[in-house]
Amino acid sequence: MNRGLLYEGDFHPQFSGHETFPLRYGWLKKTFDAVFEFEKQGNKEKTKDLFLNDDAIARFGVGKNMVASMRHWATSANVIKDESKNIVITSLAKRLLSDHGLDPWMENTSSIWAFHWHIASSSTKATYIWLFNHFNNNQFDRGMITQSLLSLCHNRNWKASSNATIKRDVECLVRAYVNKPSKSDEFAEDQIECPLAELGLIQPLSRNDTFQIKRGNQPSLGDGVFLYALVDFWKKYTKNARTLALETITYEPCSPGRVLCLDEDSVSDRLYRIEKSSKGVLTWSETAGLRQVIANKPLDNINELNFLNIDYDQKETKRVA
Repeated sequence: MNRGLLYEGDFHPQFSGHETFPLRYGWLKKTFDAVFEFEKQGNKEKTKDLFLNDDAIARFGVGKNMVASMRHWATSANVIKDESKNIVITSLAKRLLSDHGLDPWMENTSSIWAFHWHIASSSTKATYIWLFNHFNNNQFDRGMITQSLLSLCHNRNWKASSNATIKRDVECLVRAYVNKPSKSDEFAEDQIECPLAELGLIQPLSRNDTFQIKRGNQPSLGDGVFLYALVDFWKKYTKNARTLALETITYEPCSPGRVLCLDEDSVSDRLYRIEKSSKGVLTWSETAGLRQVIANKPLDNINELNFLNIDYDQKETKRVA
C-alpha cells in the first residue's frame, strides 16, 4: 500500500517554480526581511505585491525570474506561506531568521537541516519528496529519477508534468544538493552553489552521472533539529497517540529517518538518549519487546520549535569555551 504525502488525495505536485535556480545563500533571509518589513509598514494585505510589482527587481536586487525563484524556495522551506490570499512569515522563520533569532544568517548547519526537513517532507516539491522518501535505492542517475517521476505522475493521474519539466526539476535538485566539481585542486567558494549541498546528503560517484544518497548517523545533524522533525512528523502522522514506534520513525515516508537520511542504528542511538536531550518531554521504551518513544504529555502541549534551541545553545557554549 502506497502511503505518505504524495499519495494524499489533495496533494498538488509542483515540478517548476524555481525557474531552474537552486536555493542560494542569502535568499531566505532576504525574503524574510522583505515580508517582515512590509508587514511592519502596515501592508500585510499586500504582501504578494512584493514579488509581483515592477519594483520587485530593485527590491531584491535580482532578475524577475530569480524573484519568482526566491518566493518558491522560501515557501518550500517553510519561511513564508500563503494564508488568506496573503503571504505571512512562519513561526519557524521567526525563530531562526529574525534579527534577534537563533541564526539570522544561517551560520549554523542546523538551520539548513531544518529547511531541508520541510522541503523534503511537507512541501509541494514532489521530486524531492519522492527521492528522499520513496526511492529505495541509494544510487541513482538523473534519467532514473526522471522516469520514476513520470511513472508516478501517470499512476497518480497528475496533469501538466511533461518529461522536459520533470527533467529540469531533477537537474535543479542535483545542483541543490551536490557541490560543483572543482576545476583545480584548490577549493573555490563557488563550488557550493546552494546551502543544501553543505549537508552532504547526495554525493557524485563518478563522471557518468551517477549519485549516491548518503545514509548514516549524519554527524552535522543536531539533536535539536532531530527532535523538532520527530515531533513535527508525529503530529502529522498521528494526532492523539502518545507512542511512536522505532520502525515508523525510521522507515515511514516523510519520517525523520527517511528525510534526514538516517539508518536504523543512527535513529536508535538518538532515541536512546532522547529523555536527556528532550529534558524529559519524551522517553525511550523497550517494554515487552516494543521499541518506541513515549510522549510524557499531549502532543498539542509540545512546541517542537523549542527543541531547536538545543543546537544553538550548544554552539554558543562551544564559542565561550
